[in-house]
Amino acid sequence: MVLPQASPMLLTRNLLYTGITRAKKMLIIISNPKTIEYMIQNIDIKKRNTGLEYKMRQ
Repeated sequence: MVLPQASPMLLTRNLLYTGITRAKKMLIIISNPKTIEYMIQNIDIKKRNTGLEYKMRQ
């Protein structure tokens, strides 16, 4: 899992958790330790406006 320095909106604990839990046999995280620490501490949950519900209803 590559975790580059990115927008804080993308560096969430939920994204890190998803990456870790989807690994089947092994997980290698490539990142700056500060980025990983930021993600662990970032508990913000953003509402995602993807329009998926609208698209599925059509």
